[in-house]
Amino acid sequence: MRIEQVGSADDERLADYRDLTDVALRRILEPAGGLYIAESTKVISRALGAGHRPRSFLVQEKWVPDVAILTADHPDAPVFVVAADVAEQLTGYAVHRGALAAIHRPPLASVADIVAGARLVVVLEDLVDHTNVGAIFRAAAGLGADAVLVSPRCADPLYRRSVRVSMGTVFQVPWTRLPPWPEAGAILHSAGLHLAALALADGAVSLDDFAAARRERVALLLGAEGDGLSRRALAAADTVVTIPMAGGVDSLNVAAASAVALWALRPSP
Repeated sequence: MRIEQVGSADDERLADYRDLTDVALRRILEPAGGLYIAESTKVISRALGAGHRPRSFLVQEKWVPDVAILTADHPDAPVFVVAADVAEQLTGYAVHRGALAAIHRPPLASVADIVAGARLVVVLEDLVDHTNVGAIFRAAAGLGADAVLVSPRCADPLYRRSVRVSMGTVFQVPWTRLPPWPEAGAILHSAGLHLAALALADGAVSLDDFAAARRERVALLLGAEGDGLSRRALAAADTVVTIPMAGGVDSLNVAAASAVALWALRPSP
């Protein structure tokens, strides 16, 4: 294991980890450098298990034995060991989940490759909340979705908060980015997917009725928090579906709605 003791948060070796709480800075640095940050030994383990390549690790002394297992297949990636106060200066919070890792972003696969043979696909249009994106990935993994597709303006599934909330399932569920509508709709239709838009609309079909129809292959379209799906997404949809509600409530948070819909539409064993 290539251990390097680092005593200052200003050390240039820690540049990848600096100012993680500044979202605007992360948007500039991480995509340009082809990196994302994974937090906790469990999440890092899932990333490496998915074939992602680490550039470095950041850890406090007490967590070095846990990281040793992770670095076994990556001896060239340095392990920066820092004191607790240095870690907090770097990240703006107490690093209490064992470790951080700067990991190279893998190239995205084509939409056609991701949806080939998929029976249930989740499509996220312009979600801006990384927590919701991570929660939807976790629901997709736990409830049997085969893939997730995100729109060009959707929040990045590999941002640290998305990865953490997903419990690392962003590395488990195949995903990639879609082109804009209407091109996206044409690709999904050509792949044989029935596009079901989850939305409030006149004439929408109840989720119960849609699930009972048992479409063989479905792409579930979920829209941005607040605004919902765009008119172009709704125009591309084959069916508009709504979750029956009670108590005077008209809708759910998008992550909660995804879990309800995925449960109802889960493929039969």
